[in-house]
Amino acid sequence: MMEIILDGENLTFEQVTAVAYGSPGSPGIALADNAKANVLRSAAAVDTLLERGEIAYGITTGFGAFKDKIISRDEVEELQRNIVVSHAVGVGKPFDIPTVRAIMLIRANTLARGFSGIRLETLELILQFLNLGIHPVIPEKGSLGASGDLAPLAHFACVLIGEGKAEFDGEVLTAADALSKCGLEPLSLKAKEGLALTNGTTVMTALGLLETARAIRLAEVADVAGCLSLEALNGTTSAFDERIHALRPHPRQIDCARNLRRILDESEFVREFDPTNVQDAYTLRCIPQVHGACRDAVAYAEWLIELELNAVTDNPLIFISDASTSDAETVGHGDAATESSASPRLSVSASIEVISGGNFHGEPLALAFDYLTIALSELGNISERRIMRLTDEASNAHVLPAFLTEHGGLNSGFMIVQYTAASLCTENKILSHPASVDTIPSSANVEDHVSMGATAALKLRHVAENLELILSLELFCAAQAVDLRRKAIGKDKQLGVGTRDVYTAIREKVPFIERDEYMKDHIDAVTDVVRRFAPERTA
Repeated sequence: MMEIILDGENLTFEQVTAVAYGSPGSPGIALADNAKANVLRSAAAVDTLLERGEIAYGITTGFGAFKDKIISRDEVEELQRNIVVSHAVGVGKPFDIPTVRAIMLIRANTLARGFSGIRLETLELILQFLNLGIHPVIPEKGSLGASGDLAPLAHFACVLIGEGKAEFDGEVLTAADALSKCGLEPLSLKAKEGLALTNGTTVMTALGLLETARAIRLAEVADVAGCLSLEALNGTTSAFDERIHALRPHPRQIDCARNLRRILDESEFVREFDPTNVQDAYTLRCIPQVHGACRDAVAYAEWLIELELNAVTDNPLIFISDASTSDAETVGHGDAATESSASPRLSVSASIEVISGGNFHGEPLALAFDYLTIALSELGNISERRIMRLTDEASNAHVLPAFLTEHGGLNSGFMIVQYTAASLCTENKILSHPASVDTIPSSANVEDHVSMGATAALKLRHVAENLELILSLELFCAAQAVDLRRKAIGKDKQLGVGTRDVYTAIREKVPFIERDEYMKDHIDAVTDVVRRFAPERTA
């Protein structure tokens, strides 16, 4: 992925993750020529409205409850600066660099559609930030999710005008110093630009996208962890028979069962037919039904985010019914149009409409993120129950010793590993209360219903982080249990094709635990394996 060309319509999930986790300039980001032409026309429309003296929300009026306050033409630039600095009231710790990079890329793509009235030079400065590695310091908290993510986006916009703080080359600087180090000048915002920069669903989309990418990986890890636990517990694969799942044709249940069969293929640890033990506990037998249902939530979030990436979500939006210009032969054609940041003049006959709507409202995202949060919490719940079965001798029918130690009593073994998993699951259950069912009116009750989409996304991030740890704890236990089973069934017995490499990766970092020792470093090492896990997309 050498370069990403933004046109406002074709940004992909994979491109955002590449930019978020990539180095500045790798991949590089540039604007498509048609996007430049559209941005120029939209900026020209704003200029035309000012020349005509027309009243347009956010251009010649105040914002929110001040929508009826008319702003004179000589104050419109101050109005735009004021919205940025007054809205920069976020609190809490700052977002990590990948999230900030995702925010800037998604915002740039939205503005590239040419319905927001922003100037080309403003948009290109955002791309310079990405390519050079100037990362605004954006506090996590302060968004209500309508009118979009106002407070966090204001912190991003502040750096464009030389206000606030930014991270550059590993150092947090004043925005002015960060710009100076890169030979850049701060902008003076023109009409509509402050509103265009701060209004929209960008922050919640960026957060949700990165956590959905993590969820895709964790759904695969959950399948592998469940299979390794099944092997350690002398489980059977009969419940994964494709004929069973064909009779309840939920697509991702079927996909999950297929994936489990692939992972356990060639395993010599699974139980053959035993008339005295014909079925396993639900945490093993119902993996396709539970994991498959959770995969539904992942797939829905991915689908929704791919739509949102190329949506225009600010307000108001500018529509031009006649986009011809007095110099039409150069607009969008040749170097003069693509290199100049000056807006062309629209023809006298151009019809310009500034229409207020509600695309900034984060309700679709909030609902999806709450759904995904619940699903990831469930993946953690079933994983913790498998940990319990691995460590409880009575529950696993004495297949494994109590707490996965051969010297119980003197040694506690893996007893407290299950406690930690239970603690994380309880925290996830509390965090799974949906944010989207709450609303607090704002702006003197003009903005009287809000989505809490950013709150839903932040909760999703917390639950995903906890799930990553729960699955790491399960793999830690399952690897220990596999070694204990090998002592009973033979050291030469082979794991399944999809579990053996993960088991080996764990054993390269973590030994079999003979007697009690400091466990935290081992858990961290297994967590590192989980974070580096590359999923095989099975659907």
